[in-house]
Amino acid sequence: MSRIAVVTGAAGDIGRAIAKRLAESHDRVALLDLDPQALDAAMVALGDSGTFDAYVCDVTREADLSEAAVTIARHGTVHTLVNNAGAARAVSLGDTDGDIWRQDTALNLEAPYLCFRAFENALKESRGAVVNIASVNGLAVFGHPAYSAAKAGLIHLTRLIAVEYGKHGIRANAVAPGTVRTQAWEARARANPQVFEEAKRWYALQRIATAEDVANAVFFLASEQAAAITGVCLPVDCGLTAGQAELARTFSQSDNY
Repeated sequence: MSRIAVVTGAAGDIGRAIAKRLAESHDRVALLDLDPQALDAAMVALGDSGTFDAYVCDVTREADLSEAAVTIARHGTVHTLVNNAGAARAVSLGDTDGDIWRQDTALNLEAPYLCFRAFENALKESRGAVVNIASVNGLAVFGHPAYSAAKAGLIHLTRLIAVEYGKHGIRANAVAPGTVRTQAWEARARANPQVFEEAKRWYALQRIATAEDVANAVFFLASEQAAAITGVCLPVDCGLTAGQAELARTFSQSDNY
């Protein structure tokens, strides 16, 4: 049976990079996304080699996921599930209303749960891996409160899966990216062309991560090299959550920072 990886939100920059990387270790990669035009563009970018399959799917809908799971099962067994679909709306609590809170929670927290349950039996069969794409926003306060609270919940969901389903050989881990230059950032970049240069000062490596950096972390956590790793959240944030050199310099009064 073919080894299959499932990637949600696969038409975006990070999802596409993850799909491309996982194609190196899986026979097929199933791309799930809500946007059919973006999926078509992703398939063109990835190259229609017979490795990639596109599925229009609303991951917040159990019926859509059930249908996708049945169709994908005809091609092989799911060994890896990457819950990558996500979006952030209001930037502050003052800008957040009930609808925004529910939408962000539905997509960023409830949907990964529903996706896991949809592919649970396949993952048991394959003793597979789940990789949830969380965010540094789930670890500290960087704005977008509804999204951030959902991502914090996603990190805990990752641990819940790891502990309860470890007996089935399923590993569950999360990746927490910091700033990544994607289409989601383009509106902010248009408003402030220096936004990425300004952001770099807060990162220990003085750069921001790429979609490929995130994909490499997912590839590792899904691989046999990470066979003893489960229930962890790996920041891919160029040192953002490790601390800030500017603050260390202020506190220590040392120019070494």
